[in-house]
Amino acid sequence: RLRIWMNEPNGLCFFDGEYHVYYQYNPLGAQWGNISWGHAVSRDLVSWQELPVAIQATERVMAFSGSVVIDHDNRGGFAPVGAALPAMVAFFTGFDPVTKIQSQHLAYSLDRGRSFTAYAGNPVIDIGSTEFRDPKVLWHAPTSRWVMLVVAALRQVLWIYMSGNLKEWTKVSTFGPAGSAANNIWEVPELFELPVHAG
Repeated sequence: RLRIWMNEPNGLCFFDGEYHVYYQYNPLGAQWGNISWGHAVSRDLVSWQELPVAIQATERVMAFSGSVVIDHDNRGGFAPVGAALPAMVAFFTGFDPVTKIQSQHLAYSLDRGRSFTAYAGNPVIDIGSTEFRDPKVLWHAPTSRWVMLVVAALRQVLWIYMSGNLKEWTKVSTFGPAGSAANNIWEVPELFELPVHAG
């Protein structure tokens, strides 16, 4: 069996009876490079089936880490009218191996995450930085908006964006640096709500 590079699971989601895990993957060998998104699915979180590469690297865009959402209300308009299932929408950092720029891209799947089509308007966010990565996208019900977290890794700052359609993003806030050692690199942000129970 060919030895391959794989790391950094991301794009974790549950859809249509399956758990999905995507991960950084070089299908051509065991060394870093040609970074694409590998893919595996499970129905019980114990047994996993490896599937073909979900997002393939190109000469100008490697697919670094990100996240996947299910666009149930078709706010992005990627699913055709009358489609039986909603689109799965993947957000990832597109790394240009020539310029080293990291920008945020999206791709959508209409076949339960087996294959993805790159959005023609990519990148959806590009600030011209070589240290701007790992988009985490989530739905914020109180404002009926999508939220994206992206890190300026070496600056130790989290940038927060909002969107109504998954394609056009507006920066609304930042967080950091706070309580972090000077040489830390911030990567792969996460945000979730925790209930607080008064004692």
